[in-house]
Amino acid sequence: MNQKNHKNIRSFRRISLVTAIAVYFLILVGGIVRSTGAGMGCPDWPKCFGSWIPPTAVEQLPDNYQEIYLNKRLEKNERFVKMLHGLGFHQKAEEIKHSKAILVEEEFNATKTWIEYLNRLTGAIIGLLVIATFVYAFRLRKEDRMLAILSFANLLLVIFQGWIGSIVVSTNLLHWMITVHMVLALLIVCLLLYVHYRAFKLNHTIQPKTERPNYLYGVLVVGFLLMIIQVVWGTQVREEIDLIALQFGSLFRSEWISHLGVNFMIHRSFSLVLLFLHLWFVYKVYMFSYRSSSIFKWSQVLLVLIFIEIITGASMAYFGIPAFLQPVHLLVGSLIIGVQFVILLQLSDQKSIVLNTSNS
Repeated sequence: MNQKNHKNIRSFRRISLVTAIAVYFLILVGGIVRSTGAGMGCPDWPKCFGSWIPPTAVEQLPDNYQEIYLNKRLEKNERFVKMLHGLGFHQKAEEIKHSKAILVEEEFNATKTWIEYLNRLTGAIIGLLVIATFVYAFRLRKEDRMLAILSFANLLLVIFQGWIGSIVVSTNLLHWMITVHMVLALLIVCLLLYVHYRAFKLNHTIQPKTERPNYLYGVLVVGFLLMIIQVVWGTQVREEIDLIALQFGSLFRSEWISHLGVNFMIHRSFSLVLLFLHLWFVYKVYMFSYRSSSIFKWSQVLLVLIFIEIITGASMAYFGIPAFLQPVHLLVGSLIIGVQFVILLQLSDQKSIVLNTSNS
Protein backbone atom coordinates (compact mmCIF):
# COMPACT_ATOMS: atom_id res chain seq x y z
CA MET A 1 0.00 0.00 0.00
CA ASN A 2 1.45 3.35 -1.03
CA GLN A 3 1.97 6.38 1.18
CA LYS A 4 -1.06 8.20 -0.25
CA ASN A 5 -3.38 5.34 0.69
CA HIS A 6 -1.97 5.25 4.21
CA LYS A 7 -2.66 8.97 4.50
CA ASN A 8 -6.22 8.53 3.21
CA ILE A 9 -6.84 5.77 5.73
CA ARG A 10 -5.55 7.92 8.58
CA SER A 11 -7.69 10.84 7.41
CA PHE A 12 -10.77 8.66 7.18
CA ARG A 13 -10.24 7.17 10.62
CA ARG A 14 -9.74 10.63 12.07
CA ILE A 15 -12.93 12.10 10.58
CA SER A 16 -15.02 9.01 11.42
CA LEU A 17 -13.83 9.12 15.03
CA VAL A 18 -14.52 12.86 15.31
CA THR A 19 -18.00 12.26 13.90
CA ALA A 20 -18.70 9.47 16.39
CA ILE A 21 -17.58 11.73 19.27
CA ALA A 22 -19.80 14.50 17.89
CA VAL A 23 -22.80 12.15 17.88
CA TYR A 24 -22.13 11.35 21.53
CA PHE A 25 -21.97 15.08 22.22
CA LEU A 26 -25.35 15.47 20.50
CA ILE A 27 -26.76 12.72 22.75
CA LEU A 28 -25.53 14.75 25.75
CA VAL A 29 -27.07 17.93 24.36
CA GLY A 30 -30.31 16.06 23.68
CA GLY A 31 -30.31 14.94 27.31
CA ILE A 32 -29.89 18.57 28.40
CA VAL A 33 -32.81 19.56 26.17
CA ARG A 34 -35.04 16.98 27.85
CA SER A 35 -33.88 17.70 31.41
CA THR A 36 -34.57 21.42 30.94
CA GLY A 37 -37.92 20.80 29.24
CA ALA A 38 -36.74 22.65 26.15
CA GLY A 39 -37.83 20.03 23.61
CA MET A 40 -40.59 22.27 22.26
CA GLY A 41 -38.53 25.46 22.50
CA CYS A 42 -38.89 25.60 18.71
CA PRO A 43 -42.41 24.58 17.62
CA ASP A 44 -41.44 24.08 13.97
CA TRP A 45 -38.64 22.31 12.07
CA PRO A 46 -36.04 22.85 10.61
CA LYS A 47 -36.53 26.57 11.28
CA CYS A 48 -37.30 27.96 14.71
CA PHE A 49 -40.42 30.13 14.85
CA GLY A 50 -40.18 30.42 11.09
CA SER A 51 -36.64 31.82 11.15
CA TRP A 52 -33.10 30.47 10.89
CA ILE A 53 -32.18 32.72 13.83
CA PRO A 54 -34.78 32.34 16.59
CA PRO A 55 -36.37 35.30 18.38
CA THR A 56 -35.14 36.50 21.75
CA ALA A 57 -38.40 38.07 22.95
CA VAL A 58 -42.09 37.27 22.57
CA GLU A 59 -42.65 40.74 21.10
CA GLN A 60 -40.92 39.54 17.95
CA LEU A 61 -43.74 37.06 17.34
CA PRO A 62 -47.29 37.65 16.13
CA ASP A 63 -50.00 37.76 18.79
CA ASN A 64 -51.51 34.45 17.63
CA TYR A 65 -48.18 32.62 17.26
CA GLN A 66 -49.36 29.64 19.31
CA GLU A 67 -52.32 29.08 17.02
CA ILE A 68 -50.13 29.48 13.91
CA TYR A 69 -47.57 26.85 14.91
CA LEU A 70 -50.18 24.47 16.33
CA ASN A 71 -51.95 24.45 12.95
CA LYS A 72 -48.64 23.84 11.16
CA ARG A 73 -47.88 20.90 13.41
CA LEU A 74 -51.36 19.45 12.96
CA GLU A 75 -51.03 19.64 9.16
CA LYS A 76 -47.74 17.74 9.32
CA ASN A 77 -49.20 15.18 11.69
CA GLU A 78 -52.10 14.52 9.32
CA ARG A 79 -49.59 13.57 6.61
CA PHE A 80 -47.65 11.42 9.09
CA VAL A 81 -50.82 9.63 10.22
CA LYS A 82 -51.69 8.81 6.61
CA MET A 83 -48.19 7.45 6.07
CA LEU A 84 -48.43 5.23 9.17
CA HIS A 85 -51.78 3.88 8.00
CA GLY A 86 -50.24 3.15 4.61
CA LEU A 87 -47.40 1.23 6.27
CA GLY A 88 -49.84 -0.79 8.37
CA PHE A 89 -49.14 0.89 11.74
CA HIS A 90 -52.82 1.62 12.33
CA GLN A 91 -52.67 1.63 16.14
CA LYS A 92 -49.81 4.13 16.27
CA ALA A 93 -51.52 6.27 13.64
CA GLU A 94 -54.71 6.44 15.69
CA GLU A 95 -52.71 7.18 18.83
CA ILE A 96 -51.23 10.26 17.18
CA LYS A 97 -54.52 11.28 15.60
CA HIS A 98 -56.40 11.28 18.92
CA SER A 99 -53.61 12.41 21.27
CA LYS A 100 -54.71 15.47 23.26
CA ALA A 101 -51.11 16.19 24.27
CA ILE A 102 -50.34 17.17 20.68
CA LEU A 103 -52.88 20.02 20.94
CA VAL A 104 -50.92 21.70 23.74
CA GLU A 105 -48.84 24.62 22.48
CA GLU A 106 -46.23 25.99 24.87
CA GLU A 107 -45.72 29.68 25.48
CA PHE A 108 -42.54 31.27 24.18
CA ASN A 109 -39.54 30.93 26.50
CA ALA A 110 -36.31 32.47 25.20
CA THR A 111 -34.04 30.19 27.25
CA LYS A 112 -35.76 27.00 26.10
CA THR A 113 -35.87 28.25 22.52
CA TRP A 114 -32.13 28.85 22.38
CA ILE A 115 -31.30 25.56 24.11
CA GLU A 116 -33.29 23.69 21.46
CA TYR A 117 -31.79 25.88 18.72
CA LEU A 118 -28.25 25.02 19.85
CA ASN A 119 -29.28 21.36 19.82
CA ARG A 120 -30.31 21.74 16.19
CA LEU A 121 -27.10 23.57 15.29
CA THR A 122 -25.13 20.67 16.77
CA GLY A 123 -27.17 18.27 14.66
CA ALA A 124 -26.47 20.32 11.53
CA ILE A 125 -22.72 20.23 12.23
CA ILE A 126 -22.88 16.47 12.64
CA GLY A 127 -24.66 16.25 9.30
CA LEU A 128 -21.69 18.01 7.68
CA LEU A 129 -19.28 15.66 9.46
CA VAL A 130 -21.20 12.63 8.20
CA ILE A 131 -20.98 14.00 4.65
CA ALA A 132 -17.23 14.48 5.13
CA THR A 133 -16.94 10.90 6.41
CA PHE A 134 -18.56 9.65 3.22
CA VAL A 135 -16.25 11.79 1.05
CA TYR A 136 -13.17 10.36 2.77
CA ALA A 137 -14.60 6.84 2.53
CA PHE A 138 -15.18 7.31 -1.19
CA ARG A 139 -11.44 7.93 -1.61
CA LEU A 140 -10.84 4.44 -0.19
CA ARG A 141 -13.37 2.66 -2.40
CA LYS A 142 -10.63 0.73 -4.23
CA GLU A 143 -9.15 -0.53 -0.97
CA ASP A 144 -12.52 -1.33 0.63
CA ARG A 145 -15.72 -0.58 -1.24
CA MET A 146 -17.81 -1.39 1.85
CA LEU A 147 -16.44 1.66 3.66
CA ALA A 148 -18.01 3.91 1.06
CA ILE A 149 -21.26 1.92 0.99
CA LEU A 150 -21.62 1.91 4.77
CA SER A 151 -20.69 5.58 5.08
CA PHE A 152 -23.31 6.45 2.49
CA ALA A 153 -25.84 4.30 4.35
CA ASN A 154 -24.97 6.22 7.50
CA LEU A 155 -25.57 9.50 5.66
CA LEU A 156 -29.03 8.28 4.65
CA LEU A 157 -29.64 7.20 8.25
CA VAL A 158 -28.72 10.67 9.52
CA ILE A 159 -31.13 12.25 7.02
CA PHE A 160 -33.83 9.86 8.24
CA GLN A 161 -32.94 10.77 11.82
CA GLY A 162 -33.42 14.44 10.98
CA TRP A 163 -36.86 13.66 9.60
CA ILE A 164 -37.71 11.68 12.74
CA GLY A 165 -36.59 14.72 14.74
CA SER A 166 -39.09 16.84 12.83
CA ILE A 167 -41.83 14.33 13.68
CA VAL A 168 -40.83 14.43 17.36
CA VAL A 169 -41.45 18.20 17.24
CA SER A 170 -44.69 18.02 15.25
CA THR A 171 -46.12 15.40 17.66
CA ASN A 172 -45.19 17.55 20.66
CA LEU A 173 -42.55 15.11 21.95
CA LEU A 174 -44.70 12.00 21.58
CA HIS A 175 -43.04 9.49 23.89
CA TRP A 176 -42.45 6.49 21.65
CA MET A 177 -41.11 8.77 18.92
CA ILE A 178 -38.42 10.00 21.34
CA THR A 179 -37.43 6.37 21.97
CA VAL A 180 -37.14 5.74 18.22
CA HIS A 181 -35.02 8.90 17.93
CA MET A 182 -32.67 7.62 20.64
CA VAL A 183 -32.30 4.13 19.17
CA LEU A 184 -31.45 5.61 15.77
CA ALA A 185 -28.73 7.74 17.38
CA LEU A 186 -27.18 4.60 18.88
CA LEU A 187 -27.36 2.85 15.50
CA ILE A 188 -25.59 5.79 13.83
CA VAL A 189 -22.76 5.85 16.36
CA CYS A 190 -22.26 2.07 16.15
CA LEU A 191 -22.04 2.25 12.36
CA LEU A 192 -19.45 5.02 12.66
CA LEU A 193 -17.43 2.93 15.11
CA TYR A 194 -17.62 -0.02 12.75
CA VAL A 195 -16.27 1.83 9.70
CA HIS A 196 -13.58 3.39 11.90
CA TYR A 197 -12.45 -0.05 13.04
CA ARG A 198 -12.80 -1.57 9.57
CA ALA A 199 -10.44 1.08 8.17
CA PHE A 200 -7.93 0.23 10.90
CA LYS A 201 -7.65 -3.29 9.50
CA LEU A 202 -6.66 -2.00 6.06
CA ASN A 203 -3.12 -1.33 7.21
CA HIS A 204 -2.86 -3.39 10.40
CA THR A 205 -2.66 -7.13 10.90
CA ILE A 206 -4.80 -8.43 13.74
CA GLN A 207 -2.76 -10.56 16.14
CA PRO A 208 -4.09 -13.30 18.45
CA LYS A 209 -4.54 -11.72 21.88
CA THR A 210 -7.30 -13.74 23.53
CA GLU A 211 -8.10 -17.33 24.34
CA ARG A 212 -11.67 -18.62 24.07
CA PRO A 213 -12.93 -15.61 22.09
CA ASN A 214 -16.12 -17.51 21.17
CA TYR A 215 -17.10 -17.73 24.83
CA LEU A 216 -16.25 -14.09 25.56
CA TYR A 217 -18.12 -12.99 22.46
CA GLY A 218 -21.24 -14.91 23.49
CA VAL A 219 -21.24 -13.42 26.99
CA LEU A 220 -20.82 -9.88 25.70
CA VAL A 221 -23.49 -10.27 23.01
CA VAL A 222 -25.93 -11.04 25.82
CA GLY A 223 -24.68 -7.99 27.74
CA PHE A 224 -24.95 -5.81 24.63
CA LEU A 225 -28.55 -6.82 23.92
CA LEU A 226 -29.53 -6.43 27.56
CA MET A 227 -27.92 -2.99 27.67
CA ILE A 228 -29.92 -1.85 24.65
CA ILE A 229 -33.08 -3.06 26.40
CA GLN A 230 -31.98 -1.20 29.54
CA VAL A 231 -31.46 2.06 27.63
CA VAL A 232 -34.85 1.73 25.94
CA TRP A 233 -36.41 0.94 29.31
CA GLY A 234 -34.69 4.01 30.69
CA THR A 235 -36.37 6.15 28.05
CA GLN A 236 -39.71 4.74 29.20
CA VAL A 237 -38.90 5.73 32.79
CA ARG A 238 -37.86 9.15 31.55
CA GLU A 239 -41.19 9.53 29.79
CA GLU A 240 -43.00 8.73 33.06
CA ILE A 241 -40.88 11.36 34.81
CA ASP A 242 -41.87 13.93 32.18
CA LEU A 243 -45.57 13.25 32.86
CA ILE A 244 -45.08 13.44 36.63
CA ALA A 245 -43.10 16.68 36.27
CA LEU A 246 -45.98 18.12 34.25
CA GLN A 247 -48.46 17.16 36.97
CA PHE A 248 -46.30 18.79 39.65
CA GLY A 249 -45.55 21.86 37.54
CA SER A 250 -41.85 20.91 37.64
CA LEU A 251 -41.87 21.44 41.42
CA PHE A 252 -41.29 19.04 44.37
CA ARG A 253 -38.69 16.96 42.48
CA SER A 254 -38.01 14.85 45.59
CA GLU A 255 -41.59 13.48 45.32
CA TRP A 256 -41.34 12.33 41.70
CA ILE A 257 -39.63 8.98 42.35
CA SER A 258 -42.40 7.83 44.69
CA HIS A 259 -44.92 8.26 41.87
CA LEU A 260 -43.04 6.11 39.36
CA GLY A 261 -44.48 2.73 38.48
CA VAL A 262 -43.19 -0.75 37.73
CA ASN A 263 -40.97 0.40 34.84
CA PHE A 264 -38.73 2.21 37.30
CA MET A 265 -38.50 -0.83 39.60
CA ILE A 266 -37.55 -3.10 36.70
CA HIS A 267 -35.05 -0.58 35.33
CA ARG A 268 -33.39 -0.23 38.73
CA SER A 269 -33.21 -3.97 39.43
CA PHE A 270 -32.06 -4.76 35.90
CA SER A 271 -28.94 -2.64 36.47
CA LEU A 272 -27.71 -5.19 39.02
CA VAL A 273 -28.15 -8.01 36.49
CA LEU A 274 -26.04 -6.04 34.02
CA LEU A 275 -23.41 -5.32 36.67
CA PHE A 276 -22.94 -8.98 37.63
CA LEU A 277 -22.91 -10.11 34.01
CA HIS A 278 -20.18 -7.63 33.11
CA LEU A 279 -18.19 -8.39 36.25
CA TRP A 280 -18.14 -11.99 35.06
CA PHE A 281 -17.17 -10.91 31.55
CA VAL A 282 -14.29 -8.73 32.77
CA TYR A 283 -13.10 -11.54 35.03
CA LYS A 284 -13.03 -13.93 32.07
CA VAL A 285 -11.21 -11.34 29.95
CA TYR A 286 -8.64 -11.09 32.76
CA MET A 287 -8.26 -14.86 32.67
CA PHE A 288 -8.03 -15.29 28.89
CA SER A 289 -6.56 -12.09 27.42
CA TYR A 290 -3.12 -10.48 27.28
CA ARG A 291 -2.85 -7.46 29.56
CA SER A 292 -1.54 -5.42 26.64
CA SER A 293 -4.52 -6.25 24.41
CA SER A 294 -7.14 -3.67 23.48
CA ILE A 295 -9.84 -6.10 24.60
CA PHE A 296 -8.43 -6.13 28.12
CA LYS A 297 -8.08 -2.34 28.27
CA TRP A 298 -11.53 -1.65 26.85
CA SER A 299 -13.08 -4.13 29.26
CA GLN A 300 -11.71 -2.05 32.15
CA VAL A 301 -13.23 1.08 30.64
CA LEU A 302 -16.53 -0.77 30.23
CA LEU A 303 -16.65 -1.75 33.89
CA VAL A 304 -15.87 1.80 35.04
CA LEU A 305 -18.67 3.17 32.86
CA ILE A 306 -21.15 0.64 34.26
CA PHE A 307 -20.27 1.68 37.82
CA ILE A 308 -20.70 5.36 36.87
CA GLU A 309 -24.04 4.57 35.27
CA ILE A 310 -25.28 2.82 38.42
CA ILE A 311 -24.01 5.62 40.65
CA THR A 312 -25.70 8.34 38.59
CA GLY A 313 -28.92 6.32 38.49
CA ALA A 314 -28.90 5.79 42.25
CA SER A 315 -28.08 9.47 42.82
CA MET A 316 -31.11 10.51 40.80
CA ALA A 317 -33.31 8.14 42.79
CA TYR A 318 -32.10 9.30 46.20
CA PHE A 319 -31.50 13.00 45.56
CA GLY A 320 -34.66 14.08 43.80
CA ILE A 321 -33.61 13.54 40.17
CA PRO A 322 -31.12 16.44 39.83
CA ALA A 323 -31.51 17.90 36.36
CA PHE A 324 -27.76 17.94 35.68
CA LEU A 325 -27.48 14.17 36.24
CA GLN A 326 -30.13 13.19 33.70
CA PRO A 327 -28.07 13.95 30.56
CA VAL A 328 -24.96 12.45 32.18
CA HIS A 329 -26.84 9.22 32.90
CA LEU A 330 -28.07 9.07 29.30
CA LEU A 331 -24.61 9.78 27.88
CA VAL A 332 -22.87 7.13 29.99
CA GLY A 333 -25.47 4.53 29.00
CA SER A 334 -24.83 5.34 25.34
CA LEU A 335 -21.06 5.16 25.88
CA ILE A 336 -21.44 1.70 27.41
CA ILE A 337 -23.15 0.47 24.24
CA GLY A 338 -20.38 1.98 22.11
CA VAL A 339 -17.61 0.35 24.16
CA GLN A 340 -19.42 -2.99 24.11
CA PHE A 341 -19.69 -2.74 20.34
CA VAL A 342 -15.96 -1.98 19.94
CA ILE A 343 -15.03 -5.00 22.08
CA LEU A 344 -17.42 -7.19 20.08
CA LEU A 345 -15.68 -6.13 16.85
CA GLN A 346 -12.30 -7.06 18.31
CA LEU A 347 -13.58 -10.39 19.65
CA SER A 348 -15.10 -11.16 16.26
CA ASP A 349 -11.64 -10.86 14.69
CA GLN A 350 -10.17 -13.03 17.43
CA LYS A 351 -12.80 -15.67 16.61
CA SER A 352 -11.74 -15.56 12.96
CA ILE A 353 -8.11 -16.07 13.92
CA VAL A 354 -9.00 -19.13 16.00
CA LEU A 355 -11.14 -20.52 13.17
CA ASN A 356 -8.41 -20.00 10.57
CA THR A 357 -5.81 -21.60 12.84
CA SER A 358 -7.96 -24.67 13.44
CA ASN A 359 -8.59 -25.05 9.68
CA SER A 360 -4.92 -24.74 8.70
